[in-house]
Amino acid sequence: MKKIFGLVLLLLVLISATEQTSHKPENMHSIEGTWELQSFYNYDDGINISDTVAKAEGYRQVKMYYNGKIMWSRHSPQDSLEWFGYGRYRITSDSLIETLEYGSTSMMRALDTLRVFTFELELTDETYSQISFDEEGNRTFSENYKRID
Repeated sequence: MKKIFGLVLLLLVLISATEQTSHKPENMHSIEGTWELQSFYNYDDGINISDTVAKAEGYRQVKMYYNGKIMWSRHSPQDSLEWFGYGRYRITSDSLIETLEYGSTSMMRALDTLRVFTFELELTDETYSQISFDEEGNRTFSENYKRID
C-alpha cells in the first residue's frame, strides 16, 4: 500500500511540475521563435493608441523565446552602451511575464531595482505587442514585434 501511495504521490508531483512549466495556455498562439521590434505605440489616455513611433535609423532589437527561456539584444547607433538580457518567461492568455537573470552591464544596473517585467500581451501567429502599464493599470506604451523565425 505504501508503494502505491508513493507512486501516486510521485505522479502528482510530476504532473504538477509539468503544468507549472507550461509556456502557453491551450488554444493560444505560440510566442516561441525569433522576433524583431518594428515600432512603438504611445497611449495618452491609457486605452487608445495616440501615436505610432517608428524605430530610429539603424536601431535593432531582437528577442528569442524558446522552451521557457528568453534572450534579447538591442543595438542603437546613438547609444554606445550594450544592451542584452537573458532569463525566463511565461505567458497567459493576456500577459507576458519576463524574469531576467542576467544581462549586459547597463542591464544589470537596471536589474538592481526590477527583475520581473509584466506586460499586457497581444499575440498572433506573426506579430505581438508587449504593452506596459502604470500603477493604475492604464496602458502607457507598447513595443510591437514581427516574427522573423
